[in-house]
Amino acid sequence: MSSSLPPRDPDSTIQRILFLSPKVHIYTVPPLTTTKGYTTTSWSPLLAPTASNPTPGPITTRLRVLEISSSTTSSSSPVANTSSNSNYDIQTTILLEDPESGDLFAAAPYTCASAVEAVLDSARFFAVRVEGEGGRKAVLGIGFEERSEAIDFGICLQGVRKVMGIDRDAANNGAPIKGGRRGVEGAKGPEKVEGKKGNWSLKEGETIKVEIGDMGVKRKEQVEDSGGPDGESALFSIKPPPQNQDTGGMPLLSPPPSAHQVKAERRRSRGPTVPEKGSPADLGFDDGEFGEFQ
Repeated sequence: MSSSLPPRDPDSTIQRILFLSPKVHIYTVPPLTTTKGYTTTSWSPLLAPTASNPTPGPITTRLRVLEISSSTTSSSSPVANTSSNSNYDIQTTILLEDPESGDLFAAAPYTCASAVEAVLDSARFFAVRVEGEGGRKAVLGIGFEERSEAIDFGICLQGVRKVMGIDRDAANNGAPIKGGRRGVEGAKGPEKVEGKKGNWSLKEGETIKVEIGDMGVKRKEQVEDSGGPDGESALFSIKPPPQNQDTGGMPLLSPPPSAHQVKAERRRSRGPTVPEKGSPADLGFDDGEFGEFQ
């Protein structure tokens, strides 16, 4: 399958190679039987003769992601088209070419996200929707030998969608775009819809009252339950002693005990009183001439 690039004026266009892989394998993809997506279990290598190999065999091509920027201004110098007053119509195409001769094998205009779909069972394979002469379309499978190349390819397409606004336009109307636009307008991103501006400032003498739920009511109930603003009744379960008005609010204190009272208290704490030592007569003994001990 071969395809030709869109006609362009070399004096007013700028070409950039966004991605290049020297070797990718081409596969035939059967029609989808489910809406989940593509899987490589039913793919088979595409066999066809090439310029370097006339015998039909597995096809290996070079892959390039080419960006063509066409200036909308009437200037013949590409340098002048890069000024901030110029806009560009961008077209991005995925090219599958012969790795030796450079002949174009197939081209896939990247106008919507569904033009390239990652498979479900591998990170190195993609389903690409190519277009040939006369508007013929087909889905071919491509496979990278290195996982890192496949990741770089996906990142490249993500950047293309961002620059061309493919995801944004598909979300708005669901239709693919024919080309992107970059420049002063494209750098700003999506246009912001500005509504009618009004003067919402407060006039002299006007105030605003803000009520935040039931916070004021709950706070008032908590203060009433606590018995005061500081919640003293809830914090101290023992009430202070009553105040005496005659002493200026301070309670009366009893005077200290006397020395006699202290001695009497000590004697009571020691037990019964022991009689003091005295004479035998005082103790009831007769110690005279005819005493009991003679």
